[in-house]
Amino acid sequence: MGKLDVMVFGLVFGCLWSLCILVLALVSKVANRGKGIIKLFAKVYVGYGATVPGSLVGAIWGFIDGTISGMLIAWAYNKIML
Repeated sequence: MGKLDVMVFGLVFGCLWSLCILVLALVSKVANRGKGIIKLFAKVYVGYGATVPGSLVGAIWGFIDGTISGMLIAWAYNKIML
């Protein structure tokens, strides 16, 4: 295995996590399910909720959180595996 590009891995991870957070809120709004997980994430992502504006706010928070987390994962992988 080769070395991971920390920035690229972080950005991809951030985009994927952002999309997951967005879809979770929108599905929760439409299907009226998953309110517990929405409330849990809303404690961390200020402004997040099962609404269209809340889902967009959550997606922004998710992108930031996912990017930082992804960069840390890639950095740790590079340090441990190489």
